[in-house]
Amino acid sequence: MTAPIDPDSVSRHDRAMLIYKIFRRHEWNDFRAAGHTRGAPVDLADGFIHLSTAAQVAETAARHFSRESDLVLVAVRADGLGADLRWEPSRGGALFPHLYRALTDADVVWDKSLPLGATGHIFPEGML
Repeated sequence: MTAPIDPDSVSRHDRAMLIYKIFRRHEWNDFRAAGHTRGAPVDLADGFIHLSTAAQVAETAARHFSRESDLVLVAVRADGLGADLRWEPSRGGALFPHLYRALTDADVVWDKSLPLGATGHIFPEGML
């Protein structure tokens, strides 16, 4: 893995923004029941929870959940995750937020269903 980006190189605005996690419904239900999660199998395998910015989340949904309709989109404040949130290069060098600890109920700002429409996932109005 490439070395993490220095958090000081990420603007103050970026740290304060909402970032997103897409859960399959059963993963979301398990998270809610436990009050925390280390993520989906891919997160467990990689050792961190994969998150996306608003600019990245539609591509994440299309790439990794293209045929899945029973999803939940969860918003989290980046600045609430502290030093456990690292911005690391991924697709084509873009910086993606990765969380190196469990995600907790207290981290969640809101959750919304992410249905699959005829042309892709239907995100909350005004989000993209």
